[in-house]
Amino acid sequence: MHLIFRRVTADDFPLIGRWLDEPHVARWWAHDPSPEAVERDFGPTLRGQEPAEDLIAELDERPLGLCQRSFWHAYPEEVEEFASQIDVPTDAMTIDYLIGDPADVGHGLGTALIRALAADTFAAHPDCGVLLVPVVAGNPASWRALEKAGFRFVGEALAAPDNPVDPPDHRVYRLERGAGQRSTSPGSTRPDS
Repeated sequence: MHLIFRRVTADDFPLIGRWLDEPHVARWWAHDPSPEAVERDFGPTLRGQEPAEDLIAELDERPLGLCQRSFWHAYPEEVEEFASQIDVPTDAMTIDYLIGDPADVGHGLGTALIRALAADTFAAHPDCGVLLVPVVAGNPASWRALEKAGFRFVGEALAAPDNPVDPPDHRVYRLERGAGQRSTSPGSTRPDS
């Protein structure tokens, strides 16, 4: 199994829209999957107007999922929301992830994706010392995948959920640079094509 990450391009927008429309994704991401909304939500990052990265994860050269990463302090409103509840170091980044095709869910690919994304993030961002990831408490599949990928539970926090049907309860996970990572690189970032 070989996982790589590449930056999202406009050609990926129809695929992202299809993934966002899948029930297992829509439940937690709560994004409008229409072409206009995908452009609105992902276009600014593509154009460098948003301080984040949107990535397509490819497994053996086929698209597996969507990943996002950013430095916490690039979004002061989010730091403010969490900082009174958990420590948010200035070198902390966060990640988000989804597996697009329902046929790929439930086979351990989420854990492999998270592990590879963490390694790739530390490699791509030498100034990142820690990954800090809040997950809505009602999504045990996501937070268990983080645990299996080597993240450690560091506390609970209240914050606005991605899907307004969820309560504000979040579980927060942390992975330090060098902790819980395999000695071999499970993924790599490919430049834009």
